[in-house]
This record gives sequence, structure tokens and C-alpha cells, in this order.
Amino acid sequence: MATPKKYRLDKTAFKAQTFEEADSHYGSWENKTTKERLDAASYLICMAFRVKPSTKLDRVVFSKRKHG
Repeated sequence: MATPKKYRLDKTAFKAQTFEEADSHYGSWENKTTKERLDAASYLICMAFRVKPSTKLDRVVFSKRKHG
């Protein structure tokens, strides 16, 4: 899992962009390995939902049943 030390948000790097300009950043991710992409995605998900990779899943809200 990704660690906060590995990725930092540079708040000075943002600017208003067109969709075409924002879409052009995809090329830099093509050069990354699958593991690097997944680490970055995992980190962003953890930051968005304010969880840690070690957070246990609350299974009380989930249930399973047979359809049919």
C-alpha cells in the first residue's frame, strides 16, 4: 500500500485548464508500472475516504443473499 510520505499534494501546481489540457496528462501515467499506478490509486482512495490501508472493513453494513 502507498504511504503518505511517498506522495505529496503540491497545491501550487494547480491551474484552470481546458479538458484537452487536463487530458494530456494521461501520457505520463503510461510510463509508470502497474504497481506504481495501483499505489497512487490506493493512496488517492485512502485520502478521499479518510481511511488507512490498515482500516478494517465494517461488515455490519454488508450482507449477501441468493438471487433466484
